[in-house]
Amino acid sequence: MIDQTVFENKTAAYYTLGCKLNFAETSAIGKQLLHAGVLRARKGQKADICVINTCSVTELADKKGRQAIRRMIQSHPGAFVVVTGCYAQLKPDEVASIDGVDLVLGSEQKLDVIRYLDDLKKKDKGEVVTSKTHRIRTFVPSCSADDRTRYFLKVQDGCDYFCSFCTIPYARGRSRNGSIADLVKQAQDVVVQGGKEIVLTGVNIGDFGHTTGETFFDLIKALDEVEGIERFRISSIEPNLLTDEIIDFVAGSKRFAPHFHTPLQAGSDAVLKLMKRKYDTALFRRKVERIKSAMPHAFIGVDVIVGLRGETDAYFEEGRDFIESIDFSQLHVFTYSERSGTQALEIGHVVDPRTKHNRSKELHDISDRKLRSFYESQKDGFRKVLFEHTRHGNRMHGFTENYVRLYADYNPLLVNKITGVKIGEYNEDEMAMEAVFGE
Repeated sequence: MIDQTVFENKTAAYYTLGCKLNFAETSAIGKQLLHAGVLRARKGQKADICVINTCSVTELADKKGRQAIRRMIQSHPGAFVVVTGCYAQLKPDEVASIDGVDLVLGSEQKLDVIRYLDDLKKKDKGEVVTSKTHRIRTFVPSCSADDRTRYFLKVQDGCDYFCSFCTIPYARGRSRNGSIADLVKQAQDVVVQGGKEIVLTGVNIGDFGHTTGETFFDLIKALDEVEGIERFRISSIEPNLLTDEIIDFVAGSKRFAPHFHTPLQAGSDAVLKLMKRKYDTALFRRKVERIKSAMPHAFIGVDVIVGLRGETDAYFEEGRDFIESIDFSQLHVFTYSERSGTQALEIGHVVDPRTKHNRSKELHDISDRKLRSFYESQKDGFRKVLFEHTRHGNRMHGFTENYVRLYADYNPLLVNKITGVKIGEYNEDEMAMEAVFGE
């Protein structure tokens, strides 16, 4: 039994790395501590508790995690330090060995953090509380507001796809989800809080339904009926799970934005096989063409990885040519990082760092051209923009329903309001198109 008086007059500081799902979960941890009486530390205030939610998608992510942990310990001397997230699940002993860490919580434990806090006294060595990955079965709902205006609603967790390069199934466990009824209730709670836009997040959201016997298509149909939310966005969804009925529904829906983000990972079928992906380039092309046929103005973001073991020059060139040939809006380019325990380590032909860097630059250049071209295609069109509260000098920014970034002179009356505008010229300094009012 936890002594609740332990938390009286205590403050907590939070640091999150990685995906939007992590941010949603950190928010849930913060709400749990707040309910126990722990206030969020103000900027510059020394906190009594530090919570670091880590990522482990690459070796660089692990390094950033260690740096963040040490920074928090230095910034909040004497604080009780809790580390959780994917890095904590995959390498708990390594995290616990960092001087100043008191508690390491795995994926199954992190959203029940209060249960593992006792007297908040510093420990000589970090205590590790984790579960074996195959035993991670709990789905804990979470929803967070970011520092702009969007809310991120966790609808699914875990993954049953064991791609050769990926550690996520080992860090987050098997696919599981909340019920549609509970997720609709959370969306309705966002309405009460004044939220206008919700992004659906998860590890493999198209796989929604394993634990409730429902489908992702059922979910988006139900959410589309939530009065008060202006927009829903679907975060990353696997191309083989992005069905034609989902695409067609979004095209005619009341609230779902014409904005898709789907991982390609490689434009070479040979590399896709090495990755153990569940589709080929022909399927991916069909999905992009289906989206553009139904919604010519849709924004399509694409993930791609460069430098996987086995990616020869010929395979890369094949992949680059495929990427050039499809009608997407922006690439998110990731450099392959060796992860212990993954099947990719069994593949021969290691790509050297310089080659990885050069390939990454080539794809970034393609992305820059494609994004600019997409933005220019939207010029003089009329769209609805949701302006964010963050101020950039005398400017404010927001996104249209099809994810075009716009800028305008700062006006507090426009914050968190859906406003109709005409899209003007591209501004290189703002990296956005101008929002033109009154036309």
